[in-house]
Amino acid sequence: MDIVKVTKDSQRQDAYYVRRTVFVEEQHVPEELEIDEMEESAIHFVGYESGEPVAASRLRFVNGYGKLERICVMKDQRGRSYGRKMIEEMEAVTREYAYDKAKLNAQTQAEKFYESLGYVTISGEFMDAGIPHVTMVKN
Repeated sequence: MDIVKVTKDSQRQDAYYVRRTVFVEEQHVPEELEIDEMEESAIHFVGYESGEPVAASRLRFVNGYGKLERICVMKDQRGRSYGRKMIEEMEAVTREYAYDKAKLNAQTQAEKFYESLGYVTISGEFMDAGIPHVTMVKN
């Protein structure tokens, strides 16, 4: 998979396509919650396999953290370490911007995955878009 830091509108539309497919269609998140007011201030990423968008995420800088958000991989592409690769890329960009801490709100079903990447849970469970989440950090 080739990961691109979005610089063109077509790439951003590819990222939105993956996010809509995973979050809105598959997980039934309302689109108005998925595509929000933070889009313009975020750095977007899209992963391509054979020219097709298969993964997406966004990164913002909030309260001293690189905040990893909207991390998703198309259902038929899961199990290929694409999520791990997206996170590693986002962490690298976080370091490029001189931040040494990352934070994310993980769906509880993905908590073990993030733990395997060095993230530690720092919150109790909470609901976001009708899905249970926890906040996790990594130094």
